[in-house]
Amino acid sequence: MTEPVDRAPTADDAPQTAPAKGRRLVDLAPLKASPAFARLWAGGTIANIGAQMSIVAVGLQIYDITESTFMVGLVGGASLIPMIIAGLWGGMLADVFDRRRLLIVSSLVSWASTLGLVALALWDLAEIRSGGRAEAWPFLVVTTVNAVAATISGATRSALVGRILPPELVSRASALNGIAIGVALTVGPALAGVLVASVGFAWTFAVDAVLFSFGFLGVWMLPALPRLGEKAEAGWGMLLEGLRFLRHAPNLRMNFLVDIIAMTFFRPYVLFPALGATLVGGGALTVGALTAAGAVGTMLASLFSGPVARVHRHGVAILRANLTFGGFALAFGAITLIASRVEHEPAEGWGGIHAGTLVALSVAMMGMGASDEVSAIFRQTMMIQAAPDQMRGRMQGVFVVVVTGGPRLGDMYAGVLATAVALWFPPLLGGFVIVAATAVLVRLRWKPGGLRFLDYDARDPRP
Repeated sequence: MTEPVDRAPTADDAPQTAPAKGRRLVDLAPLKASPAFARLWAGGTIANIGAQMSIVAVGLQIYDITESTFMVGLVGGASLIPMIIAGLWGGMLADVFDRRRLLIVSSLVSWASTLGLVALALWDLAEIRSGGRAEAWPFLVVTTVNAVAATISGATRSALVGRILPPELVSRASALNGIAIGVALTVGPALAGVLVASVGFAWTFAVDAVLFSFGFLGVWMLPALPRLGEKAEAGWGMLLEGLRFLRHAPNLRMNFLVDIIAMTFFRPYVLFPALGATLVGGGALTVGALTAAGAVGTMLASLFSGPVARVHRHGVAILRANLTFGGFALAFGAITLIASRVEHEPAEGWGGIHAGTLVALSVAMMGMGASDEVSAIFRQTMMIQAAPDQMRGRMQGVFVVVVTGGPRLGDMYAGVLATAVALWFPPLLGGFVIVAATAVLVRLRWKPGGLRFLDYDARDPRP
């Protein structure tokens, strides 16, 4: 029988975790091999549902107080710079201190900020009863604190996976994380809408705090994960050491670069309100359907991720996933262009929705979510396997900067070009850029005689 792993893996684990031939559905081997990972994954899945609830509920609460879309936008905007700083600094801390202890501290801060949202919602309720409203800025402060703590937790959580799982199970663990994300993105917002409408904001945030306790149990029950090797001091020197390592790690640099390209040039979410108001109809229903379609694609890719354990050429897999991602961007743009030329009047029936256009765009979004998840599985696996343990926290910190800044660049790109040209232009142009740039860049050799990104092999991982 396979012995559960709550420790750093050794080569002796490899024969016990070989992938089953012909497997199509997600492989549960990581949950069986490591009780620590199983507890962390299960608790994190439940806690992330609550986190997505609060993200939606905070936006609704601030809009209810201010009736300002600009103020709602500040929920993400105000936390952008703090999250980038927290990603870099938190990743460095994860390479210096015991990762379990750091995760406990950051989780407690996140938990306290969620309870702070409960208190602020109750304050607003008391103000309403006295004929006034609470101020919006305290909500922005608390959500920023929550975002910073969550960023440090995320970098630390990703960095420790390589310590509690055998190396060959990392790709299968990344696929399981895709299921957790898909569940959170579909269930959390829907549950938030139901709870806010039925029991109010304070109870919605309180439910998040309760769900978070499950995630904290998974963190608390982790084994000790001190720094391997010689002791290091936290500071700028550690950050600079991480950047110097990245300068000589072409595969990890390309990993980040292809992700930035994809997120920048196909980020269609800012287009959804306009699509719901004009070409497709349906307003909020269309926005919700298209958003959910992307999450469903992510979840389906993870559900049918059985073959990932048999894939070793991760650079090739990322290339194919990114090309597919770009293809769905082209499809999204083409569908939008056709709809803009053909459909002008509101459709008859429920919500005035042009069902054919909505279905076609939803299929494109599902494809986008699925291909992005396939790319994410191999990119995350590469970051864990190719970087030495003492450097994983800082690499995850850089990754946080990429996934934090990339979507903001993508929102700006789509918003500016859609306003200047048309709704169909950003995804159509973006699809061409993604396909062309990815196909060219991954074939480059960064030094004469060096390996290309396409030569990366997980059986001999090199940064």
